[in-house]
Amino acid sequence: MRILAQTSIPSLNPSKSDRLLAMPEKQNTIKPLSLRARFIGWAAATLIRFCCFTYRWELVDLAGLGRGLPDRSLIWTFWHNRVFVLPCAYKRYLKSRSGAVLTSASKDGEMIAATMAAFGVDSVRGSSSRRGASALLGLTDWIKQGYDVAITPDGPRGPRYKLAPGIVKLAQVTQAAILPIRIEAASVWRFDSWDHFQVPKPFTRVRVVFEPLQTVQAELDETAFEKERLRIESMLNPNDETD
Repeated sequence: MRILAQTSIPSLNPSKSDRLLAMPEKQNTIKPLSLRARFIGWAAATLIRFCCFTYRWELVDLAGLGRGLPDRSLIWTFWHNRVFVLPCAYKRYLKSRSGAVLTSASKDGEMIAATMAAFGVDSVRGSSSRRGASALLGLTDWIKQGYDVAITPDGPRGPRYKLAPGIVKLAQVTQAAILPIRIEAASVWRFDSWDHFQVPKPFTRVRVVFEPLQTVQAELDETAFEKERLRIESMLNPNDETD
């Protein structure tokens, strides 16, 4: 995806930037989208841009990205119900990063992929429930080539706010750093879906929190692996949200 900066966050050095602009062609990335998906994606992107234009943004940079972007791949992770503002947060805070976002292999996933494409974000299609192995290989390929990836660890079916182990395994295998991202909005519309999808209301305050970068050791036993999973889950949900 071309992933998420304020002018205060420095750009990558020229050689890195040139490499990021040359997006790799991959079999796992977004497939040709139907006309219907492209239209819905365009309409959704237009709505997102309008809403984001009205928001009062605030960045809490606990990861220290404002002091310098890391010269290695990052695994962006955020809850499924916070996806609405992420394309604009990407453009606002870390637009010099590039990579791909994991979307479901379902028809809903196709619509999300089309919406992300409208923001210049590529996709790897798959999930823990469909095409999981293929998606993991696709994400690994992106990381090995120096790009970032983004994952909603409780998607595509939940349980809500429960971090699936796949993201920890991906960080373990690739040694990419996990960037936990929290989105907090003062006033939202909440949908009656499994994730209680949130759309911040126009003109509300939206806070983007970059938690400290997290690394996972390459060798962990089952107990230590679960401890890492719970630790990252807690960082994404420090207030033990259930709604």
